[in-house]
Amino acid sequence: MITRRHKNLIHRDLADFPSVVLLGPRQVGKTTLARELACEVPDSLYLDLEDPSDAARLTNPRRYLDLHRHRLVILDEVQRMPRLFQVLRGQIDARRRDGRRACHFLLLGSASGSLLQQSAESLAGRVAYHELPGLDALETGPDLDRTWLRGGFPDSVTAASDDLSMRWRANFIRTYLERDLPQAGLRAPAETLRRFWTMLAHRQGSIFNAAELGRSLGVSAPTVNRYADTLVDLMLLRRVQPLFVNVRKRLIKTPRLFIRDSGVVHTLLNIRSLDDLLGHPVAGASWEGLVVENLVGAAPQGTDAFFYRTRAGAEIDLLLHLPNLESWAIEVKRSTAPRVPKGFRIATEDVGATRRFIVCPGTETYPLGEGVTAISLPALMGRLIGAE
Repeated sequence: MITRRHKNLIHRDLADFPSVVLLGPRQVGKTTLARELACEVPDSLYLDLEDPSDAARLTNPRRYLDLHRHRLVILDEVQRMPRLFQVLRGQIDARRRDGRRACHFLLLGSASGSLLQQSAESLAGRVAYHELPGLDALETGPDLDRTWLRGGFPDSVTAASDDLSMRWRANFIRTYLERDLPQAGLRAPAETLRRFWTMLAHRQGSIFNAAELGRSLGVSAPTVNRYADTLVDLMLLRRVQPLFVNVRKRLIKTPRLFIRDSGVVHTLLNIRSLDDLLGHPVAGASWEGLVVENLVGAAPQGTDAFFYRTRAGAEIDLLLHLPNLESWAIEVKRSTAPRVPKGFRIATEDVGATRRFIVCPGTETYPLGEGVTAISLPALMGRLIGAE
């Protein structure tokens, strides 16, 4: 079993807040982690609200939760029962009056937007949020190419073969298309949604152009935006916003879109092996998506992520504004002998970056000159974690 590095962070939140919301897409490992935590917290109670028998226990939630007032209650897929949030607020306040300081409720959910809205409205001042991403480069070990090919979903990473991993991801995509996306409010045909998802895979990391995608799909730009919003809400798609600075240059002002899991990208494009991937036109963009997702996941809480690009070609792939007011500019390269691009140097001067890195394959860290450091993905993740 792979030990999740987020486990200690969640333990910390459980000790400091009366309720904790653990967010993440389906199959990312939330339930497994929650069950591990339940084993470590004495007398915990786990309920899966997708299980009819567990959901039935909460027919009268106040009475049921009153019976378990002294236990940590774990509620999985809590967004399926939004009426619970008002009840939880009263339960938390009652337990506080009883003198309890540690966490009362651990809430697991697969839809970030709706769950955040529901919890923010009812549990303001009573909740901490923690997002559980897929397995990252620090958790899966030294075979980074395998993680890149298969993505970060635990069952995909640990599959006995690349073929079995591919089949798992194909079924994962099908489940979202046939069940989760319609449940999230997208009533479009599954084939249309698959085409949209596949088009995003072909355009991994590109500037989002809703009108262009809409023409290809035969739908309106607002409809494309709704599709994208839903995938973002389900934590399958990441928007990286452009940074606006007060420079006299024409800037790109449209976000970039990344499918968050590299394995999903490869399945949508029918890339079955590392050899297939290395020879595919999407390889560079896919590698960049893996790096972006891992670095954003490793960054301290409160970090803001941007990209910077001018129409003249000055560019920063990822710009992290850390809570300590440092600004880390990051260029992503697949080359094992990277050079500092002129556009990157100009862009880092534009934004006043305090640190400059080029992330590349390999294990060495060394200076490239002009204040730029070549570094591996795991090594830079380690530095970000140490910056907390």
